[in-house]
Amino acid sequence: MRHQRDERKPKIVVFTGAGISAESGIQTFRDSNGLWHEHRIEDVATPEGFAADPALVLEFYNQRRQNVLNARPNAAHLALARLEACFEVVIVTQNIDDLHERAGSSQVIHLHGEILKGQSSADADLVVPLRRPTIELGEAAPDGSQLRPHVVWFGEQVLHLDAAAHHFTQAHKVLTIGTSLSVFPAAALVEYSPIEAEKLLIAFEVQRVPAEFQYLQGKATELVPPIVSHWMEGCA
Repeated sequence: MRHQRDERKPKIVVFTGAGISAESGIQTFRDSNGLWHEHRIEDVATPEGFAADPALVLEFYNQRRQNVLNARPNAAHLALARLEACFEVVIVTQNIDDLHERAGSSQVIHLHGEILKGQSSADADLVVPLRRPTIELGEAAPDGSQLRPHVVWFGEQVLHLDAAAHHFTQAHKVLTIGTSLSVFPAAALVEYSPIEAEKLLIAFEVQRVPAEFQYLQGKATELVPPIVSHWMEGCA
């Protein structure tokens, strides 16, 4: 992930949630037929659940990881990557998949972790790339503890909030896609957007429409590409 800012280009901050990944076939626990309905959140997405039944949790995320590996970036992911020809683009995502990176986006901040990485169960700062698509019970992190998914569970600290907030304060344009803005503290990041920035929100449904945001209801794959094309008009 690059951290240097290109002063010659205006900055666009894109804030993405589960909706953009859902259009690539990645299920979300918020869906009525979502993948979480067979498991209580407390059992598969908390430190306590992992301590109680690590084999269940590891297998749950092994299945989620395979779902991610089978998915492909969609038209919205690909359009966002094209913006880098004209703008400095920072993607701030609540998603744990790598679809933004595979589409070609070069600055991606993952607030809730990355499912294609593992971490020590004793030290959250010890993060490693996975050598294969599964994590097995008994598989050790470099410090000898059980390797676990690099995913922020309920009750754990969201990652990179300060860095993300700083990018929002510098944005010339803010594009929020596929999030209901109901998961905090991540949802509060949009409040750091400058008053003068152009602000768009694309989603099927939202908990709230932040002040000064224009709300466009619909699919990311249908709405994002024309917005990107419009913003890139006249780009040298």
